[in-house]
Amino acid sequence: MLTVVAEIIAKPGCEERLREELLRCIEPTRAEDGCLQYDLHVATDRPGHFLFYENWTSREVLDRHLATPHLERLSGLLPELAEGEPRISTFQRIA
Repeated sequence: MLTVVAEIIAKPGCEERLREELLRCIEPTRAEDGCLQYDLHVATDRPGHFLFYENWTSREVLDRHLATPHLERLSGLLPELAEGEPRISTFQRIA
């Protein structure tokens, strides 16, 4: 299993639009083969700070996810809606 934590911070004034675009990715992603968990969170003290917590069966299925039309669409919108690049970290469970 591969765990992904991805943080995306909205540009000022783009919080709601970014939230909508991130939410659009939930349903198609959860339907993908190899997706075990795909949860979107928002910071309790900052409405434009979003975090995805994801679990995938392997690196290969994650790579396929990154090439899907819905993720490619989102990637194209991020320069307009987000501050900088998303911060993405991957983890493997050890205990």
